[in-house]
Amino acid sequence: MDVSVSEYSDENSILHSDLGFRYRVATPSKSTGKCLFVLHGSGVDETTLIPLARKIAPDMTLVAARGRISQEDGFRWFERITPTSFEQASIRDETAAYAEFAVEVSKRHDLDLRRATFLGYSNGANVISSLMLLHPGLVRQAALLRAMPVLVTSPMTDLGGTRVLIIAGAADQTYGPFAPALVTLFSERRAEVDARIVASGHEFGDADAAIARQWLAGPMPAA
Repeated sequence: MDVSVSEYSDENSILHSDLGFRYRVATPSKSTGKCLFVLHGSGVDETTLIPLARKIAPDMTLVAARGRISQEDGFRWFERITPTSFEQASIRDETAAYAEFAVEVSKRHDLDLRRATFLGYSNGANVISSLMLLHPGLVRQAALLRAMPVLVTSPMTDLGGTRVLIIAGAADQTYGPFAPALVTLFSERRAEVDARIVASGHEFGDADAAIARQWLAGPMPAA
């Protein structure tokens, strides 16, 4: 089901600059009170994942932030060395900053983090996985599209009581080969993992939306 812009509050058109990350908030007229934190991929901005997020969760408030690292004509979340290797200090610094942002934006806009889901694509999905590992308790439910492990050393964080959806692209030659390692990483830390593969490359599409929407209808982890 597509959701028109008119079904969301005018806040969607406002780029807020009052916190550590620039961001937009979009609240549907018929909201469940749940919220979806949306983290874009590299080289774009916070608006690019909103259409997909609306297909996945038309009744959730969306919080779409913009990464702070410039890349080409857009932005990313942390510095990279190659397409599959990343500056570790940058990951930790930017992940910590986003963790603080998530808490502050929830207070500012009266959102309940206990009812929040985090949706990320590529570089944005990698931020979410880092959040879960480095800042346990913040993310209880996460959908990761085209993600890979990015921390050279991942702490053995106990992720019991969290749900993770991992969707890999069958033809994604860059990140696809790393998907099994990501599934293992979260499974070893006791997260409830749902791993899927779609007939796609690194790009996302309707198949991802359908899977994520169905998965999101499942029960939220107990507090």
